[in-house]
Amino acid sequence: MWKKKLVEGKTLTLVAFAAGAMLAASFLDLIPEALQEGEDSQSVLGAVLIGIIAFFFLERFLFWYHHHSCPEGKECEAPVPTIPLLIIGDTLHNFLDGIIIAGAFLVNTRLGVITSLAVGFHEIPQEIGDFGVLLALGMEKSKVLLVNILSALISFVGAVSAFYFLSASWQMIPYLIAFAAGNFIYIAASDLIPQLHRSFERKIAISQTIFFILGILVIWITTSLFA
Repeated sequence: MWKKKLVEGKTLTLVAFAAGAMLAASFLDLIPEALQEGEDSQSVLGAVLIGIIAFFFLERFLFWYHHHSCPEGKECEAPVPTIPLLIIGDTLHNFLDGIIIAGAFLVNTRLGVITSLAVGFHEIPQEIGDFGVLLALGMEKSKVLLVNILSALISFVGAVSAFYFLSASWQMIPYLIAFAAGNFIYIAASDLIPQLHRSFERKIAISQTIFFILGILVIWITTSLFA
C-alpha cells in the first residue's frame, strides 16, 4: 500500500511540473509566436479557442462513448476507460503531438524545442498512468509495454505527415501553433490541475506547488536561452 502511495505521489509531482510547463509554453512562447507569424491576431486567438473546444468535445465524446449506458436522470461517476478506448485515445493524442511538434520546428528551432519539452513533460506522467490503468484492467505487462511503444511511434507518423503537408502550406502553421496552445491550456487546466487539488495534505500540496512553479521556470529559462 505504501509503495502505491509513493508512486502516486511521485506521479502527481510530475503532473504538477507538466501543468506548469504546458501553461508556460502556451502563454510565453506558442501564442506570442503565433501572433507574430499570423496575419490576423483575432484569427490566431480564435484558433487557440478552437483548440480548447476541440479537445473538450473529444474528451466528452470518448467519455460518452464508453459510458452511454448510464441510466438517464442519474449521475454516474467518471468512467474507467476500456482497453481499446484507452489505446485509441492515447494513439490519437500521440499522432496530434507529432503534428504539433513538427509544425513548431517548421517555424524555428526554439519553438520546436519548447513544444517538445512541454509535450514530453506531459507524456511521462500520462504514460505512467496509462500503464497502471491497463495493468489494472487485466492486460499483461509485456503487452502493455508493446502497446505503449507502438502508440508512441505514431507520433513520428504524425510528425512526418505534418512536415510534408505543412511545408507546402506555410500560412497554416501559425494557426496550428495557436491550436496547439489551446490543446496545452485545456490539458493543463482541465486534466492536470484538477488532479493536484485532490490531495489536502500540506506537505504534498507544497511539493506540488513548488514543482508547478519549476515547470514554469524551466520553460521560461529555456525560452530565454533560445531567444
